[in-house]
Amino acid sequence: MSGILSRSDPRPSVLPDGLRVLRSGSATQGVLTTNEEFSAWLREREATDSMTVEQVPLDDMRGWHFSAGRAALVHDSGKFFSVGGVDVSRTGRGPRSWQQPIIRQNEVGILGLLAKEFGGVLHFLMQAKIEPGNRRQVQLSPTVQATRSNYTKVHGGASTPYLEHFLRPGRGRVLADVLQSEQGTWFLGKRNRNMVVETTDDVPVRDNFRWLTFGQIRQLLTVPNMINMDSRTVLSCLPSDTSGWLFDPLAGNGDCADPEFAFDLQRSLQASEAEGRHTDAEIISWLNDVRIDTAIELRPVGLAQLEDWELSRSRIEHRKGKHFRVIGVSVASGQREVTQWAQPLIAPCDVGLVAFLTRRINGVLHILMRASVEAGFLDVAELGPTLQCNPATYADLPPQERPRFYDYVLAARDNIRYDVLLSEEGGRFYHAECRYLVLECDAEPAVLEPHPDFRWMTVRQLMALLRHHNYVNVQARTLLACLHALW
Repeated sequence: MSGILSRSDPRPSVLPDGLRVLRSGSATQGVLTTNEEFSAWLREREATDSMTVEQVPLDDMRGWHFSAGRAALVHDSGKFFSVGGVDVSRTGRGPRSWQQPIIRQNEVGILGLLAKEFGGVLHFLMQAKIEPGNRRQVQLSPTVQATRSNYTKVHGGASTPYLEHFLRPGRGRVLADVLQSEQGTWFLGKRNRNMVVETTDDVPVRDNFRWLTFGQIRQLLTVPNMINMDSRTVLSCLPSDTSGWLFDPLAGNGDCADPEFAFDLQRSLQASEAEGRHTDAEIISWLNDVRIDTAIELRPVGLAQLEDWELSRSRIEHRKGKHFRVIGVSVASGQREVTQWAQPLIAPCDVGLVAFLTRRINGVLHILMRASVEAGFLDVAELGPTLQCNPATYADLPPQERPRFYDYVLAARDNIRYDVLLSEEGGRFYHAECRYLVLECDAEPAVLEPHPDFRWMTVRQLMALLRHHNYVNVQARTLLACLHALW
């Protein structure tokens, strides 16, 4: 771990939290849990933890029913979530209208990551968790990943482990706490409370939990479908402090694959407001302009009445086979609060494509962010990646009708800095995966002076906005978390 424990620096506990996270990020070989011990533990979890998932007709899901007129698919308790139809009319920028099924889940869940120092190094308690929609069954989730219905035990099952660390009055020292949105194309107004809480208490470690350093976690972000979506969004909210890096990538004393790009990331994290292409106030004003200039009108529509969608007793699907399906599954697992249940899941029809375009502007790395307007957002628009799409949707469309930078990203070869297949939330989505990329782009005028829906931002500007809710969407938060794998 690059000699981090032998340093004569002040104890991490008296350093700023962001610098403590940075020190933990340098501990890539582990402290409490070595990489070899982690690998052995993960193999054991994959061998012993199991979940059986069987697709069943929507009409046959135990505990679920269609409301009158087959308008919505709801749980018998009236809790958890429902699937209904919505008519969307968008006016202003990019006017259009459509209808679709969408998940309604009004309650705010907790995505909580527990932190504690061992050997003077901050560790995070990660959970080996199986979700019914996971393609790779066992993935690393936060310490607590639970909807309100789950942790209040509407299902009548067991309690959520470690929940007491994130609720008053037993809550520990808060390092991060922010309400963040989820997929606005599939959820209506859904938010989760993203929390990082530090404890000094003795914490009994259950079999499917392990303490890892941030360095170990960020390296695992390069492994396909290893760090789940909920972990990634919480990790993106970790405090950052670049006032004292522990290594210089260009000096060869780090372990990054691309030292020059790692140096650029450091520089962008340290960039002053004056070094950005736009000031912080200009970025906020631009996003507010998009929110004011774009109107989203939502009207409930029964599932049986949705245009371009077919509802059968088995599933809901688009008539052209595009976008996604809504399927039913029956689940059995011995490692969950309840051992058997059924539920609907959204099943995308293709692997998604999500990308950051980056380039140096006046010597400072910038990321090209897009004002992403999604029907389910509470504030109309949030900052999204440069490109975020489902390629199958555009397979039969001419180039001028494809998203901006779509062909540029697909043609990328030598300028790829990150390229990993990662899954979306397996508790609501079935085998939903996206190819996440970070690219360095050239200095073509069309890229330097993009469409009005795009703005160049430094990494420091984006990290600052993550301390506030409804500014950065979940796909962009994933890529911001994945940037940590590159230094």
